[in-house]
Amino acid sequence: MQEESIVSVVEDDPIKVRQAKRQALIDAGQNPYGDAFAYSHHLADLDAAYAHLADGESTDDEVVVAGRVMARRVQGKVAFLELRDATGDMQLFCRVNALGEDAYAALCDIDVGDWIGARGAMMRTRRGQLSVAVESYTLLSKSLRPLPEKFHGLADKETRYRQRYVDLVMNPEVKTVFEKRFKIVAAIRRYMEADGYYEVETPFLHPILGGANAKPFVTHFNALDRDYFLRIATELPLKRLLVGGFERVYEMGRQFRNEGMDAYHNPEFTTLEAYRAFSDLDGMIELTRGLIQDACLAANGTLQITYQGTRIDLSGQWRVASMMELASEGAGEEVSFERSRDELVSILERNGGHAEAAWGKGKLISEIFEAVAEEKLIQPTFVVDHPLEISPLAKKKPENPELTSRFELFIMGHEYANAFSELNDPVDQAERFWAQVKAKDMGDDEAMGFDADYIRALEYGMPPAGGVGIGIDRLVMLLADAPSIRDVLLFPHMRDEAPAAGKGAAPTAAPAAGAAEPAQSAGAIDFSKVIVEPLFADEVDFDTFSKSDFRAVKVKACEAVPKSKKLLKFVLDDGTGVDRVILSGIHAYYKPEELVGRTLIAITNLPPRKMMGIDSCGMLLSAIHEEPGEDGQPQERLNLLMVDPKIPAGAKLY
Repeated sequence: MQEESIVSVVEDDPIKVRQAKRQALIDAGQNPYGDAFAYSHHLADLDAAYAHLADGESTDDEVVVAGRVMARRVQGKVAFLELRDATGDMQLFCRVNALGEDAYAALCDIDVGDWIGARGAMMRTRRGQLSVAVESYTLLSKSLRPLPEKFHGLADKETRYRQRYVDLVMNPEVKTVFEKRFKIVAAIRRYMEADGYYEVETPFLHPILGGANAKPFVTHFNALDRDYFLRIATELPLKRLLVGGFERVYEMGRQFRNEGMDAYHNPEFTTLEAYRAFSDLDGMIELTRGLIQDACLAANGTLQITYQGTRIDLSGQWRVASMMELASEGAGEEVSFERSRDELVSILERNGGHAEAAWGKGKLISEIFEAVAEEKLIQPTFVVDHPLEISPLAKKKPENPELTSRFELFIMGHEYANAFSELNDPVDQAERFWAQVKAKDMGDDEAMGFDADYIRALEYGMPPAGGVGIGIDRLVMLLADAPSIRDVLLFPHMRDEAPAAGKGAAPTAAPAAGAAEPAQSAGAIDFSKVIVEPLFADEVDFDTFSKSDFRAVKVKACEAVPKSKKLLKFVLDDGTGVDRVILSGIHAYYKPEELVGRTLIAITNLPPRKMMGIDSCGMLLSAIHEEPGEDGQPQERLNLLMVDPKIPAGAKLY
């Protein structure tokens, strides 16, 4: 390859330089994207097998290896390449005397990111580096896009999630997380099979929403000419199999809920649901504990783990406590059905919650538990005796029909499993379905529908049974010490990527002939219909206004506030070196993940204001206007003030 022909390409455009190298290879009759390649060893195996070699020692042991070039250093007639395969890294020691002038010159033209295969003998350099002394090599795949610069790596979270393939290359610890996920999933399947469970498959498309309270994704089934729902749970199909005579069944697979995203929630997620005839809640406690302990041992080799700096002990028997017991502990006073509704409302509001008029005592007790106890459950705890009002599929407790035989497993303040002694009375179940239908008619778009076929199945008779659902993604987060659900999903969903610009931008495909013009952006505003508040409705004197401290702040983290449908919690860099927390009621307008990394404007000298039990230290500025909604009535629209990211955190506005 003529170096001049490559350099003649725009020198500061590395993609074009690599494209020119690719074309030069093709013009020379060489294939830059080779065929199958038979290697003899993985690099980690060689590292272990030849660990005994002394500095400067060589062998005649020929090996064949393959991988991606991660680094390249040329020193005259000697070149050093760092090769990485699925198991580890190793140095390739390349000499012009061994390769010949032409092959050595071509090797020096290899780029970081290229895939190659190499044949040679094992050795250790005088400086102690175990290496393959290369005698021949083959280019297997030419990389046209350079990897991120090695010193800084790939650090931006959004880029890492969006380009997981690059994340896996540049951040080896990420691969370790997913290797743990594979081990956890495999261990769960082994445990379930050993316990006599059959793994089954149920439909992804459901004609009726059921099995959980959640907002669904809706699609149209053309062949049947009707809308279907992507499943939000596998519960009802699995329990139909108990009616049919299977004793122990489970399914591990994807569920879909058309809801928000935060560190613990993703609209597409993986669960395990298992049902066992002739069992009950105690049987599900035993199953859940044993399964998680087995998975933890498979991933970590121990039951004592650390999650985000907190020590968790998963060994032994785990605490079992009732929801009312824990709510009473957290509130510092009795929380029970013996209290009046007004008393329960007062307890909830004293602890930062808000009561809806339609809530009964059971829902209020649940909300108090969430407000005062949930986040304090660090070590594994089975929370039992849930109110009937929030458990439409669980069996009533014989001694107290206001409660159900249900548990939720909490660790680190988050739910990991949900289980019932399953309701098998078709009359009772039908009544609860009707209650859900009424809730849906009153505007609850997460309420279940009436599944007449499931009632018919129960009428044929379902044996007493225990059932459990376990969140696999959250479990992997816990066992792999991952702070966000996106860290354990290979391909998390992201908003559309902003078009690239400038040198090195990827080319975009031209629209197909006859394609329609793109629709107006969802964020576009028809200014002819905008309504704004009249100016100067109120006046403020200059001295008062000048006391407000307006600063540029960088969003370090943003998440939905638990138990609030409106509030987002921002962790901000305000230039002081101490994180600033501000809560803002803008969840209806923004998803938390799209705001991370943005530069906003905040008033930073307001006194702390407690919201949902959290001190909010300042106010983020937004621009508000009104537009006609679908019904023609004015609806408020809000836009956060976002400024140039080059403005440093803490810069003051004048």
